[in-house]
Amino acid sequence: MSARVLIAGAGDVGLRAARLLRARGDEVWALRRGAGSGEHGIHWVQGDLTKPETLRSLPDGITHIIYLPTPDARDEALYRAVFVDGLQLLLDALDTQALQRLLFVSSSAVYGEHGDAWVDEETPPAPPGFNGCVLLEAERHVAKHAPAVVLRLAGLYGPGRMQLIERLRTGAVRVPRATPHWANRIHVDDAAAAIVHLLLVRDPLPLYLGVDNTPLPLDVLYDELARRVHAPLPAEGEAPAGVGSKRLSNARLRASGFVPQWPDARDGYAALLDGDA
Repeated sequence: MSARVLIAGAGDVGLRAARLLRARGDEVWALRRGAGSGEHGIHWVQGDLTKPETLRSLPDGITHIIYLPTPDARDEALYRAVFVDGLQLLLDALDTQALQRLLFVSSSAVYGEHGDAWVDEETPPAPPGFNGCVLLEAERHVAKHAPAVVLRLAGLYGPGRMQLIERLRTGAVRVPRATPHWANRIHVDDAAAAIVHLLLVRDPLPLYLGVDNTPLPLDVLYDELARRVHAPLPAEGEAPAGVGSKRLSNARLRASGFVPQWPDARDGYAALLDGDA
């Protein structure tokens, strides 16, 4: 039976998820502040998650929700308005009698510093910044008010997300070398596929980490990419501020039946540079 899916926050990843759902034959509504892109087969709804008066035209009979807005990460008040207050405004505006699942897209920013230790869904969160704190608050809120599954995504890369390559080419990147700082990545297509998988999989657990199979020390990843684009190797420098080192495990996600197309970011980036991803 096809699903009736509302995507709240139809940016790059949301649109990729919408295409996967449409390919399955599901009916998809995409909510965003601006006008829709005209993507074939998607019902576009213009609305602002912080303004309840704009949420009055939402469809009835929604069976599944994907919640993944992208507010300005520099503004704590806006972050809370979108992820905590906006989530409740959306639920208040919808007829939720048919709602079977809400997939809340969170972030690995809820974790703190763990050195080179493995981190999974059982690791206690300790967010170092306001964004992680607000997302953790939102995760707990949605668990109380909807049949929810949370997906904590790692750093995204993919088409249109090649800023790192440009910074390597210009020599603007620094990496810690004496003490490893771990990088955790997931290709945007795998992120979208994981969202759809968890939205529809039978008997999911309440929390998953969305990351590829291969955490890498920053210097290993950056050196490999620099060589591929014939750029100088990054100089020694400090670890990224506000982002604790950790190795994220996707064992639970893989155990649910999900198989990433790009299990290693080095291969994913190589395919992007060759025009194959």
